[in-house]
Amino acid sequence: MAETQGKKPGKVKAWFKGVAKYFRDTKSELKKVVWPTKKQAINNTIVVLVVVAVAAVSIFLLDTLFGGIMGWLI
Repeated sequence: MAETQGKKPGKVKAWFKGVAKYFRDTKSELKKVVWPTKKQAINNTIVVLVVVAVAAVSIFLLDTLFGGIMGWLI
């Protein structure tokens, strides 16, 4: 009767085994990750903030310069 419905009798079981394997593999991969120390995380955060601030100032200055040029031309 299961054949008439087009489903194989262990398909659901195999799907759950696949899901369980996925989570086991994920857990084992997360054990291999080298997590940064608190000092490294703080240093990286500071670097990102400085780069973003420099980029923002650069874009502001270029926008002001080009806006002034366009205003002078118009």
